[in-house]
Amino acid sequence: MRFPNRQRGFTLLEVLVALVIVGTALGAGLRAVGSLSANGSSLRASMMATWSAENRLVQIRLGKEFPDIGKHGFDCPQGDLHLVCQEEVFASPNPRLRRVEVSVYDIENPNRRIVKLVQLVLKPWR
Repeated sequence: MRFPNRQRGFTLLEVLVALVIVGTALGAGLRAVGSLSANGSSLRASMMATWSAENRLVQIRLGKEFPDIGKHGFDCPQGDLHLVCQEEVFASPNPRLRRVEVSVYDIENPNRRIVKLVQLVLKPWR
């Protein structure tokens, strides 16, 4: 038997399944956007910390410094970030070279190192 007046459309169950699928996709999209924004601020902090460390290493290179062996810290802010740099200088097997390590930390979380750059410094001729 055929029902000529029967309308074609979606059943309530099909509509509910479609809504669950769309809701799950939207939730995953929101989570991805939140993760990207958190990751973006972390990348910005990493970039600023790298600039701070590079500034110190360039200062040593351009000033033709031959830093003393040891460790010291100093403020090295970049933009609105309050960063602290820690410079550690080591002797090398070659007495004309020193190994300089500059680590950068966020002042609000001093236990987490953001970046560490290393450079060998040659003793200038005198």
